[in-house]
Amino acid sequence: MAQRSTGLASFTGNANPYGGGDPYADYRTADFPFTQYANLAARELGAGVIAANDEFFAQRENLLISEAAHFDPEDFGHKGKVMDGWETRRRRGVSATQPWPTPEDHDWALVRLGAPGVIRGIVVDTAHFRGNMPQAVSIEATHWRGALAPTPEELQGDDVKWTTIVPRTAVGGHAANGFEVDAEQRFTHLRVNQHPDGGIARLRVYGEVLPDPEWLAALGSFDVVALENGGSVQDASNRFYSPPTNTINPGRSRKMDDGWETARRRDNGNDWIRYQLVTESEIRAVEIDTAYLKGNSAGWASLSVKTGEEGEWTEFLPRTRLQPDTNHRFVLDTPAVGTHVRIDIYPDGGFSRLRLFGSLTEAGAAALTARHQELGG
Repeated sequence: MAQRSTGLASFTGNANPYGGGDPYADYRTADFPFTQYANLAARELGAGVIAANDEFFAQRENLLISEAAHFDPEDFGHKGKVMDGWETRRRRGVSATQPWPTPEDHDWALVRLGAPGVIRGIVVDTAHFRGNMPQAVSIEATHWRGALAPTPEELQGDDVKWTTIVPRTAVGGHAANGFEVDAEQRFTHLRVNQHPDGGIARLRVYGEVLPDPEWLAALGSFDVVALENGGSVQDASNRFYSPPTNTINPGRSRKMDDGWETARRRDNGNDWIRYQLVTESEIRAVEIDTAYLKGNSAGWASLSVKTGEEGEWTEFLPRTRLQPDTNHRFVLDTPAVGTHVRIDIYPDGGFSRLRLFGSLTEAGAAALTARHQELGG
């Protein structure tokens, strides 16, 4: 069963050969409408490339590296040019009279999403693959329902249903090729196909995390705003130095740009982030961590909660002094109940992580279970 996917700002044909200087000088990209969503294929969430039929020139794992692809024109190894991406060998036909690959010939890689969810868009980045990118790509997705993580062999079994979310589409070299996905289903794995062969530098899979309600129920109390549990950033006042989504990433921050930092304010306003919780939740404890933000952490912070998009904001943590490079913990006297939380920082600066510990309300658990079932969970 195929779902509609729209190629956005696609760049067909080869890029010019590298002419020296900045390798990104002629890189082609666009503003895609889905990049505000989380990258479900982020290694930080536990994503992985679990198999590929060929990775002769460059390893499949490079697809999910968070940093932009690197290019060193002088870097050659025993197999040829060292490329920062996934690159397969050149396909050949079956004989001297048929030296060309058939239209059906292609290479593939299996990707486990770090967080299952609904995919809104995909970027197939062919940075630095100028004459050696695939002619076309297609992407399929599936929802694995087993209790254990599947092996590559199990995923390729005849009983696994794959849905085409990106039909076979021509792509350009040295470009970010974006595809909008319209498939209201929960997916756990992808099969990325390149036709007939070639190289892809990076893969980004943008969407909404949809956690397993049974897992959250078993946990009982957990971080209700964490990205891996289905929380998300709706909006923020400023994204100058680093994205606000960092504040709900897994684990502790390990460097300054692994948190959220705003530009310096020169007025009497303040900066803020607005979050959507996994569903309606009861918050009982809070962590605000300013790790690695030493001369630029927020001076003060407050937290407010509301239920529904039209609800009224109610402050549940009053404006409180923050210390640089410190994890601050607050136990609430009265639980805060709602679906959305806003943190206001004063006057500017940043913090690295926000943790909101609690549990789902009865209504929230029922809503999450219904959506999970509706989307094929």
